[in-house]
Amino acid sequence: MRLLIFGRQGAGKGTQSALLAEHYGAVHISTGDVLRAAVANATPVGLEAKSYMDSGQLVPDEVMLGVVEERLAQPDIVEHGFLLDGFPRTVPQAEALLGITDVDVAVDLVVPEDVVLERISSRRVCSSCGRIYSVGMPPAEGWTCDTCGGEVVQRADDTPEAVAKRLAAYSSETEPTIRCFEDKGLLATVDGLGTPTEVQDRLVAAIDAAVAS
Repeated sequence: MRLLIFGRQGAGKGTQSALLAEHYGAVHISTGDVLRAAVANATPVGLEAKSYMDSGQLVPDEVMLGVVEERLAQPDIVEHGFLLDGFPRTVPQAEALLGITDVDVAVDLVVPEDVVLERISSRRVCSSCGRIYSVGMPPAEGWTCDTCGGEVVQRADDTPEAVAKRLAAYSSETEPTIRCFEDKGLLATVDGLGTPTEVQDRLVAAIDAAVAS
């Protein structure tokens, strides 16, 4: 299975990506993780990406595509397929990706903007181990992590102002990318509200229907 997953920040992509990868036996590829691995392993494209990152520049599309292409060529992907999360973000990236691999289904996990804004703005994270809490589901004692005892804080990029800026970028850049896959008949749109199990059931049904059609 060769899947892409889209959705606003806070839509639950991370949770659903893990569930879908397990369900289909595919390899979950987070492009952030892939980029960091390429840099850490000092691959040719990783070194090129590092040169941009070290100078504070955005990694260009062609370099990011090289990182993704390098990962897609590895044996585990060839054998098991992939679920790609976080790429492509722009129409040129989408067109370039379709030039190097087939895609079975691109899923758009839809959660209203006001819901994701509330979810992310209420999110709190342990500064030591990264465990996630929220204002509605805090640690047992104060803002001290139940797992490691670290301080639980709101990340700087989870403030309402920062989240609004990221959501605006999603609307301007990623939504046209989603339409690109819709135009090619590859898109499945799924309601992302509900429990993780309810959402997973919807996703699997939509993906299976799209592949069978």
